[in-house]
Amino acid sequence: MTAPVERGPAGSATARPVPADARADAPADVRADASDGTGKADGAAAGRLGAGVWTALVVVYVVWGSTYLAIRIVVETMPSFLSAAARFLTAGLLLAGFVAVRHGRAGLRVDLPQLGSAALVGLLLLTGGNGLVVLGETSVPSGLAALLVAAVPLWMVLLTAAGGERPKRAELAGVLLGLVGLAVLSAPAIGGSTTPAGVVAIICATLTWASGSFAGKRIRMPGNVFASSAYQMLAGGLGNLLIGLARGEQHGLRPGDVSTRSWLALAFLVVFGSLVAFTAYAWLLRAAPLTLVATYAYVNPVVAVLLGWLVLAEPLTGPTLLGGAVVVAGVCLVVSVSRGSGRPSARQAVRESVRDSAGESARG
Repeated sequence: MTAPVERGPAGSATARPVPADARADAPADVRADASDGTGKADGAAAGRLGAGVWTALVVVYVVWGSTYLAIRIVVETMPSFLSAAARFLTAGLLLAGFVAVRHGRAGLRVDLPQLGSAALVGLLLLTGGNGLVVLGETSVPSGLAALLVAAVPLWMVLLTAAGGERPKRAELAGVLLGLVGLAVLSAPAIGGSTTPAGVVAIICATLTWASGSFAGKRIRMPGNVFASSAYQMLAGGLGNLLIGLARGEQHGLRPGDVSTRSWLALAFLVVFGSLVAFTAYAWLLRAAPLTLVATYAYVNPVVAVLLGWLVLAEPLTGPTLLGGAVVVAGVCLVVSVSRGSGRPSARQAVRESVRDSAGESARG
């Protein structure tokens, strides 16, 4: 899902040719900075995030919020890991075909370290992260699953701090505020009957997802965000397939027993959950601060609760409304700090990624 970047100290920019695919993947203002190599525009625009970032955030907020409901419908009549494998292998092949048609074979060309990085991140995100969520949702309601996944920003902030980049106090306050809201949201659900194994699986999923997102910001990934996403989906899909086969999920599986609503939910996950939202998340990891990207985990539970109300007629209780308001307040705080921050993490990360891909002559 990502074409994240190495995030070391920014070196002095030097004028280098920028390949067409690298320019196309970067925001317009960043492309201008990367092409002239002077870095003079950074100071004027460091605190601004382009419309593309906000559009991608909205996509991730809304679409991924709805995927919890879709996953719950899928696992009604499909096995967990094999359904996840079908989702990501299909999406990965479709995305790879798109890249091949648009850029030719050169668009998919990567060196071995880049391929290994993409495979590692894909296994962490889509096998460990998404696969365990799907497994957990066989026994945990979709709304509660979304609430548990909201722990991802906490792990991300801790990993970022461990990596030497100390978060701002306001960002930490936003994270804590969001977690308070999630505690209010989840209190009634936790009071009910849940399967401990499902809860543990989803908590482990949050750890692997956060680790994959963090690793993707530190290791050298393929420069083309679509090719990177395709390789990650294929690796994650293969990982889910192997686990599903090892669990024996193929025994007794008959396609005729799968309900129409499960097939439709799987199609939604392939097109919108993977091709659209996953690629948007991949691009955000290279174009926006990690703490800002992590706010999706605050909004997704709110979307999941609202969908439960609209689709399943679940009641909107006082704790739900109060917790949702606190969560949104935490998101607004983190977003405002990231947008107004003078630190160069987002812009320099993208510029370093463009310069790195420009130096890869093998990409053509």
